[in-house]
Amino acid sequence: MNDIKINRYIEHTKLSPTFTDNDVYSLVEEAAENEFLGICLPPFWVKKAKREIGDQDIQLVSVAGFPLGYNMTETKIEEMKKMIDDGVDEIDMVFNVSSFKAGMIWPKIEVAKCASLAHDNFKILKVIIETAYLNEDEIRTISKICADAGVDFVKTSTGFAPSGAQTSDIITMRDCLPSNVGIKASGGISSYDEALKMIKAGADRIGTSKGIKIMEEFKKATKA
Repeated sequence: MNDIKINRYIEHTKLSPTFTDNDVYSLVEEAAENEFLGICLPPFWVKKAKREIGDQDIQLVSVAGFPLGYNMTETKIEEMKKMIDDGVDEIDMVFNVSSFKAGMIWPKIEVAKCASLAHDNFKILKVIIETAYLNEDEIRTISKICADAGVDFVKTSTGFAPSGAQTSDIITMRDCLPSNVGIKASGGISSYDEALKMIKAGADRIGTSKGIKIMEEFKKATKA
């Protein structure tokens, strides 16, 4: 798989609490230079990022219910509406693991509402299920909930949990998800080898803050 264009899998990400306007410039510039698929940044900076991207081929991604996911559904909906107004292309919404662990049916209703809002506005919805807090059976159950609720992608992690993407979790997700639902691997992916393993396991997107490093390693590997 050394002939794959790894840059077209990467969502160049920075979701640091100390994110500033300078990070907007850097993300957009680096994404353009490396032809990354997109950038992922905090909701507060979506409008500015949209202006900076202009007509460049860079998907603008932001997050809702981030990073813990147990916000009220109404809060997530309002976050999404604001991001859509500000020009976001894709939304990564955090699944309510808290209510799922309590045995409630509400998470599926919430995901369906968010998917409807996104699709009514021609946006892509990814749902972050935070695999670090789930066993294999729970990963399968939640992945199926998300697929049934109409999401476009299921995403592994926020990057704020004790661990991030694992190839075994990607394999589990790919096994139980229909082919029309993609997988975004994120959290702790810091090398080209790790990114390649995720793709081989079934990931369609790579969310990482190490995109520049991955590209440097990718260029060395493809020259070998």
